Amino acid sequence: MTTLPRGEAADVHRAVRRRRVVAAAGAVAAGLLVLSACDKPTPRATVTVGKNSVSAEAACYDDGANLGKAEATKCALKKSSHSIEVPQSETLRIGVDQTVKDTGWALWINGQQVTNPYKKSYYSFDGVDLFADQQGQAAPKQLYISVVEQNKAGTVFKGVWNFKLVNAEA
Repeated sequence: MTTLPRGEAADVHRAVRRRRVVAAAGAVAAGLLVLSACDKPTPRATVTVGKNSVSAEAACYDDGANLGKAEATKCALKKSSHSIEVPQSETLRIGVDQTVKDTGWALWINGQQVTNPYKKSYYSFDGVDLFADQQGQAAPKQLYISVVEQNKAGTVFKGVWNFKLVNAEA
Protein backbone atom coordinates (compact mmCIF):
# COMPACT_ATOMS: atom_id res chain seq x y z
CA MET A 1 0.00 0.00 0.00
CA THR A 2 1.33 3.40 -0.98
CA THR A 3 0.70 6.44 1.02
CA LEU A 4 0.72 9.98 -0.18
CA PRO A 5 1.13 13.03 1.95
CA ARG A 6 -2.20 14.63 2.79
CA GLY A 7 -2.05 17.46 0.25
CA GLU A 8 -1.06 15.25 -2.68
CA ALA A 9 -3.93 12.78 -2.09
CA ALA A 10 -6.44 15.62 -2.23
CA ASP A 11 -4.87 16.93 -5.48
CA VAL A 12 -5.06 13.47 -7.09
CA HIS A 13 -8.68 13.10 -5.97
CA ARG A 14 -9.58 16.53 -7.45
CA ALA A 15 -7.85 15.68 -10.74
CA VAL A 16 -9.75 12.38 -11.05
CA ARG A 17 -13.04 14.13 -10.25
CA ARG A 18 -12.27 16.87 -12.81
CA ARG A 19 -11.58 14.25 -15.52
CA ARG A 20 -14.85 12.50 -14.74
CA VAL A 21 -16.80 15.76 -14.95
CA VAL A 22 -15.12 16.68 -18.25
CA ALA A 23 -15.81 13.19 -19.64
CA ALA A 24 -19.47 13.38 -18.58
CA ALA A 25 -19.86 16.85 -20.07
CA GLY A 26 -18.27 15.62 -23.30
CA ALA A 27 -20.67 12.66 -23.45
CA VAL A 28 -23.67 14.95 -22.94
CA ALA A 29 -22.43 17.35 -25.63
CA ALA A 30 -21.87 14.48 -28.07
CA GLY A 31 -25.37 13.15 -27.36
CA LEU A 32 -26.92 16.54 -27.99
CA LEU A 33 -24.95 16.87 -31.22
CA VAL A 34 -26.24 13.50 -32.42
CA LEU A 35 -29.81 14.42 -31.54
CA SER A 36 -29.57 17.78 -33.29
CA ALA A 37 -28.44 16.01 -36.47
CA CYS A 38 -31.69 14.02 -36.60
CA ASP A 39 -34.20 15.40 -39.06
CA LYS A 40 -37.64 16.31 -37.87
CA PRO A 41 -40.12 14.09 -39.73
CA THR A 42 -42.08 15.83 -42.45
CA PRO A 43 -45.85 15.81 -42.67
CA ARG A 44 -47.27 12.79 -44.50
CA ALA A 45 -49.50 12.32 -47.50
CA THR A 46 -51.53 9.19 -48.17
CA VAL A 47 -52.96 7.78 -51.38
CA THR A 48 -55.81 5.26 -51.09
CA VAL A 49 -57.39 3.13 -53.81
CA GLY A 50 -60.10 0.73 -52.72
CA LYS A 51 -58.84 -0.95 -49.55
CA ASN A 52 -55.15 -0.30 -50.27
CA SER A 53 -53.19 2.71 -49.04
CA VAL A 54 -49.67 3.98 -49.32
CA SER A 55 -48.27 6.78 -47.20
CA ALA A 56 -45.05 8.76 -47.52
CA GLU A 57 -43.03 11.57 -46.08
CA ALA A 58 -42.12 14.44 -48.38
CA ALA A 59 -39.55 13.93 -51.13
CA CYS A 60 -38.76 17.64 -50.75
CA TYR A 61 -39.85 19.78 -47.82
CA ASP A 62 -38.83 23.20 -46.58
CA ASP A 63 -40.57 23.82 -43.26
CA GLY A 64 -41.43 27.49 -42.98
CA ALA A 65 -39.75 28.48 -46.23
CA ASN A 66 -40.54 28.51 -49.92
CA LEU A 67 -39.09 25.84 -52.22
CA GLY A 68 -39.91 27.94 -55.26
CA LYS A 69 -41.84 26.69 -58.29
CA ALA A 70 -38.73 25.51 -60.18
CA GLU A 71 -37.53 23.37 -57.25
CA ALA A 72 -41.06 22.02 -56.62
CA THR A 73 -41.36 21.06 -60.31
CA LYS A 74 -37.94 19.38 -60.26
CA CYS A 75 -38.89 17.47 -57.12
CA ALA A 76 -42.27 16.42 -58.59
CA LEU A 77 -40.38 14.78 -61.46
CA LYS A 78 -38.46 12.48 -59.08
CA LYS A 79 -39.53 8.85 -59.36
CA SER A 80 -41.16 7.37 -56.28
CA SER A 81 -40.84 3.92 -54.78
CA HIS A 82 -44.21 4.33 -53.02
CA SER A 83 -46.56 2.60 -55.43
CA ILE A 84 -50.17 1.50 -55.53
CA GLU A 85 -52.22 -0.36 -58.18
CA VAL A 86 -55.17 1.51 -59.66
CA PRO A 87 -57.95 -0.40 -61.47
CA GLN A 88 -59.82 1.42 -64.24
CA SER A 89 -62.40 3.96 -63.01
CA GLU A 90 -61.52 3.34 -59.35
CA THR A 91 -61.81 6.20 -56.86
CA LEU A 92 -58.47 7.79 -55.95
CA ARG A 93 -58.38 9.29 -52.46
CA ILE A 94 -55.67 11.61 -51.17
CA GLY A 95 -55.17 12.63 -47.56
CA VAL A 96 -52.71 15.15 -46.14
CA ASP A 97 -51.65 16.28 -42.68
CA GLN A 98 -53.30 19.34 -41.15
CA THR A 99 -50.27 21.58 -41.75
CA VAL A 100 -50.40 20.82 -45.48
CA LYS A 101 -54.15 21.49 -45.56
CA ASP A 102 -53.61 24.88 -43.95
CA THR A 103 -51.31 26.01 -46.79
CA GLY A 104 -53.20 24.19 -49.54
CA TRP A 105 -52.17 21.43 -51.93
CA ALA A 106 -52.60 20.51 -55.56
CA LEU A 107 -52.38 17.25 -57.48
CA TRP A 108 -49.66 17.04 -60.11
CA ILE A 109 -49.27 14.24 -62.66
CA ASN A 110 -45.88 13.54 -64.22
CA GLY A 111 -44.57 16.92 -63.05
CA GLN A 112 -47.55 18.99 -64.27
CA GLN A 113 -50.14 20.63 -62.02
CA VAL A 114 -53.60 19.24 -62.89
CA THR A 115 -55.83 20.67 -60.14
CA ASN A 116 -56.25 23.97 -58.38
CA PRO A 117 -55.06 23.90 -54.75
CA TYR A 118 -57.42 22.36 -52.20
CA LYS A 119 -57.75 23.54 -48.60
CA LYS A 120 -58.98 20.15 -47.39
CA SER A 121 -57.18 17.38 -45.57
CA TYR A 122 -58.89 14.78 -47.75
CA TYR A 123 -60.11 14.74 -51.33
CA SER A 124 -61.70 11.98 -53.35
CA PHE A 125 -61.34 11.79 -57.15
CA ASP A 126 -64.35 9.61 -57.99
CA GLY A 127 -64.22 7.32 -61.01
CA VAL A 128 -61.28 9.07 -62.63
CA ASP A 129 -59.68 6.99 -65.37
CA LEU A 130 -56.07 8.06 -65.18
CA PHE A 131 -55.01 5.30 -67.53
CA ALA A 132 -57.36 6.02 -70.44
CA ASP A 133 -55.95 5.72 -73.97
CA GLN A 134 -54.64 9.08 -75.16
CA GLN A 135 -55.19 10.05 -78.83
CA GLY A 136 -54.13 6.80 -80.46
CA GLN A 137 -51.56 5.90 -77.81
CA ALA A 138 -51.80 2.86 -75.58
CA ALA A 139 -52.70 3.41 -71.95
CA PRO A 140 -49.64 4.05 -69.79
CA LYS A 141 -48.46 1.28 -67.47
CA GLN A 142 -47.73 3.75 -64.70
CA LEU A 143 -48.09 7.39 -63.76
CA TYR A 144 -46.26 9.45 -61.20
CA ILE A 145 -48.43 11.72 -59.12
CA SER A 146 -47.33 14.35 -56.65
CA VAL A 147 -49.12 16.10 -53.85
CA VAL A 148 -47.61 19.58 -53.85
CA GLU A 149 -48.12 21.83 -50.84
CA GLN A 150 -48.73 25.26 -52.35
CA ASN A 151 -50.84 28.31 -51.79
CA LYS A 152 -53.75 29.25 -54.05
CA ALA A 153 -51.80 32.00 -55.82
CA GLY A 154 -49.05 29.54 -56.76
CA THR A 155 -46.36 31.68 -55.16
CA VAL A 156 -45.48 29.50 -52.16
CA PHE A 157 -44.36 25.86 -52.48
CA LYS A 158 -43.46 24.08 -49.23
CA GLY A 159 -43.38 20.36 -49.96
CA VAL A 160 -43.74 17.58 -52.53
CA TRP A 161 -44.91 13.99 -51.90
CA ASN A 162 -44.45 11.55 -54.78
CA PHE A 163 -46.31 8.32 -55.55
CA LYS A 164 -46.31 5.85 -58.41
CA LEU A 165 -49.69 4.67 -59.69
CA VAL A 166 -49.55 1.31 -61.48
CA ASN A 167 -52.16 0.48 -64.13
CA ALA A 168 -53.87 -2.66 -62.80
CA GLU A 169 -55.21 -3.43 -66.30
CA ALA A 170 -51.82 -3.34 -68.07
